[in-house]
Amino acid sequence: MSPLAPGGSRPDPAPVSPTDAAISAAATASAAAYAIFAAFDHLATMVAVVNPEGDCVFANASFENVMGLSRRSVQRGLVFDWFVDSQRIRETVAAVCRNDFSTSRLEALLRRTAASHPEPLPVHVIVNQMHASPNVVIELVEIEQQTRQDREERALDQAQVTKELIRNLAHEIKNPLGGIRGAAQLLEMEVESRALHEYTQVIIGEADRLQALVDRLLAPHRKPHVVSDVNIHEVCERVRSLILAEFPRGLKVERDYDISIPEFRGDREQLIQAVLNIAHNAAQALCERMAGGDARILLRTRIARQVTLGKHRYRLALELHIQDNGPGVPESIRDRIFYPLVSGRDGGSGLGLTLAQTFVQQHLGTIECESVSGKTLFRIVVPLP
Repeated sequence: MSPLAPGGSRPDPAPVSPTDAAISAAATASAAAYAIFAAFDHLATMVAVVNPEGDCVFANASFENVMGLSRRSVQRGLVFDWFVDSQRIRETVAAVCRNDFSTSRLEALLRRTAASHPEPLPVHVIVNQMHASPNVVIELVEIEQQTRQDREERALDQAQVTKELIRNLAHEIKNPLGGIRGAAQLLEMEVESRALHEYTQVIIGEADRLQALVDRLLAPHRKPHVVSDVNIHEVCERVRSLILAEFPRGLKVERDYDISIPEFRGDREQLIQAVLNIAHNAAQALCERMAGGDARILLRTRIARQVTLGKHRYRLALELHIQDNGPGVPESIRDRIFYPLVSGRDGGSGLGLTLAQTFVQQHLGTIECESVSGKTLFRIVVPLP
């Protein structure tokens, strides 16, 4: 119990400064806004609730991830300042607030402060009215993300068609191959000329080579999926040791790991083979740089949130980047590098990336490539539990 002041009255409570009161009111308002709009955190797209003056009332988790800022930082300042052309978004929000339109759409460039993404992000902006509220909802859809999803769907469809084509073609090839090889063996037993023996050996050798090729084409579809707990960094370290053993001079294999990534259920050997096929291709493309001693391959792991893979959305996913500083994928085959028998290297079988794509897709993931001279990046995304 507080003591009485002289004269029997209680002392006045400690005065509250206007600044403290404002901070307290802002914190209360922020907590209330979060409670009301918390469901927006489950969306993969960026969503913000904005008042007519442009103040951000709420920003969801996707905004934090894309902007590279905390929610509190995102909610400071005006929303209009996020955009390269602030006047256009300002006019659009004002028009929706005045009820000129209930919904308005436009294309814009979103500023990003993250050092890893200094360039503006192209987005599709949707401004919607809110029922019984002066505020508006701004939804931003990454144009790049939509393009990537369309590309992934096409890749999945193409991979399914390719798989069926390979399977049918392989069986059609195997049947006559067995007959050709058998006939060559019988012919070899009948002829006495040594020169003719050499010809029959050529036939038998080429039949065996084609048989081995067919077996490699069918291997991913025959081998059972062996599921166990997989640590992606053990996979990367295994690949790193194999690459450095084969290319010990002039090549650095660097690591940039997020050690918080959890284990997941998968086929460890398939993932090792997929990553090894990509890294091995990169190493072979770096032969000229190895001579100069500046060849580099980077293995990077990260967590991605709210990822859509194969029309399914996952809360968390693994992103594995395999990057090299080689000459890049030839433009003539850049759109076809995952097709079977397509190779940019003399003597290549054209099956390494096809098998890598198959193994990643068996883990419900996707694989894509971005390549320019001096930088080739393969990006593997696999859903996490």
